[in-house]
Amino acid sequence: MKKTSYDFYLILATAVVLAAISAICIYGMFYFKFAELQHMPASVKGLYMTRMNQAVSPFIIALIMLLGICVPKRLLSTRWLNWFTLGLLAVIILTASAFGVVMALEINLCITLALQAVVLLLALCGNEYLNFEKKGYWVRVGSSCMHLGLILFILDLFFYKHHGLHLVLFWLTTLSIVAGMLGCFYSQAMVDLFRRLFGRTDFIREK
Repeated sequence: MKKTSYDFYLILATAVVLAAISAICIYGMFYFKFAELQHMPASVKGLYMTRMNQAVSPFIIALIMLLGICVPKRLLSTRWLNWFTLGLLAVIILTASAFGVVMALEINLCITLALQAVVLLLALCGNEYLNFEKKGYWVRVGSSCMHLGLILFILDLFFYKHHGLHLVLFWLTTLSIVAGMLGCFYSQAMVDLFRRLFGRTDFIREK
């Protein structure tokens, strides 16, 4: 991958954000244990949770914004992607001003989820015009599934109190990520499996 490519900077930014979220979570876990907060009054625990949420919130927002750029990049050229990003930012800012940040993020995730579903459908159909660094059929399908699972996972964080919806999102997330990992890391094995089952794999060959 070229270091000047759009993908490189998106991957780098996503890795930095995920590393920051991981560091905050690990710190919070060990602090909770060694400070013995489990034995503290509920008010102290509540204050701790509020502070941790405040610390991680900017990085969650950044991750959601990055997903809003990564997904349409598969469908659009760089020029149109820039316009789409500006439009999406305008929608988010207007929604946040009118209905709050949480609603704006939920709308962003829903738009991203719809676009990712289109990307996955096109990848399954073998569309050659999607913007992927690698062209192998199962790698593209696997990557699309993993991104879909990540979006569903983040969306589930907003709806965890709705138990029925939470359960559906949880299992969809699990299936998407597992399927994505199989496609990305075992692409040749998938080709061999389809060859044994159906006898022809010309439309799903790896490149």
